[in-house]
Amino acid sequence: MDYIQEAFDTNWVAPLGPNVNGFEGDLERFVNGMPDQVGHDSLDRKVVALCSGTAAVHLALIACGVGPGDEVIVQSFTFCASSHPITYLGATPVFIDSEKDSWNMDPDLLEEAIKDRVAKTGKTPKAIIPVALYGMPYQIDRIMEIADKYGIPVVEDAAEGLGSRFDGQVIGTFGKYGVLSFNGNKIITTSCGGALICSTEEEKKKVIWLASQARDAYPYYQHEVVGYNYRMSNICAGIGRGQMAVLEEHVARHRHIKDLYIKLFEGVSGIEVHDNPSLKYDSNFWLNTITIDPLIRMKGQEKVYTAMQLDSVGAMANSVRPVSAARSGFEPNDNVEALRVYLDAAGIEARPLWKPMHKQPVYKNAPAYVNGVSESLFKVGMCLPSGPLVTDEDVRYIVDKIKEAIV
Repeated sequence: MDYIQEAFDTNWVAPLGPNVNGFEGDLERFVNGMPDQVGHDSLDRKVVALCSGTAAVHLALIACGVGPGDEVIVQSFTFCASSHPITYLGATPVFIDSEKDSWNMDPDLLEEAIKDRVAKTGKTPKAIIPVALYGMPYQIDRIMEIADKYGIPVVEDAAEGLGSRFDGQVIGTFGKYGVLSFNGNKIITTSCGGALICSTEEEKKKVIWLASQARDAYPYYQHEVVGYNYRMSNICAGIGRGQMAVLEEHVARHRHIKDLYIKLFEGVSGIEVHDNPSLKYDSNFWLNTITIDPLIRMKGQEKVYTAMQLDSVGAMANSVRPVSAARSGFEPNDNVEALRVYLDAAGIEARPLWKPMHKQPVYKNAPAYVNGVSESLFKVGMCLPSGPLVTDEDVRYIVDKIKEAIV
């Protein structure tokens, strides 16, 4: 509130100002860390505060030179904001399936796809976008090795992964660019907003220019390049500065909730909480997720997918288009949907996992390199409440209701 009040008192109610500069500085200190924290040489990444994580992906791709007719490799198991900016630029997304441990981009499929796209198109893809699904790091060591081998820049989509680390290093700082999100449901929030982690000061300056309508330095408005109105407001940045003070606390809380879910599900056959695959992975557990054995039967299972959905669940309610059929042809298993409905009646909001992008109708003609992992996880997975205000008692109530729902 102090930061926000200062913005009003000084009349900095604009997409620039002291809070924007301060928030960028706070983020730079966090992502760069100290050598003894990350176990690597000290980093010197630069950060640009933007209006959304989607804008950050868009600007990163522009900075990588992506344009009409190009191809960009992107993880399929993700939210649409990872892939839509590719299509904004007239380029084509090439979807890569997941490996089973982290649920993120499969490095073997990645290299197979690069070789195949070169053989089919005669040129390499312009960028690679791995995604920190639900905060879980990707195999960035192997992804970077492959990217460097073929000379392809990496844009890390760490929108869900602020505070996550791989081998001690903050994700989003390995590739040429890293994307962060401060949407209302993220680890910290600016109500809306995002940021782009850049490798150099020159890259940061270019991104700020593009995000500020790409104005040239005349005493009047002149533009030689199309720019965007993508900068974060000073008000939102003030919220972000306050939120940075509780970032580590929020991450610790999400990890505690994960540990509690694991403990409380002990002895419940067929339900598994997703955890770090190895000591190299250190997820923020933005959303804690479970998989449910298809053989488990839930109360009310025979009634699911019988009525058309008129609205969405959660924050997207009132912003979606009604559908004309109860089933889409590829949806979570009936027991997963039955559990979601049962929990909803108990005042608990649970969600399916992201539907893989290569299974989305809008991308039906896009190239995809799949192994069945993301499709199988989408059928059996569920996201559980995980926010910093979720209490231990809430977690026990949630797990008790899930046990109660099992027939």
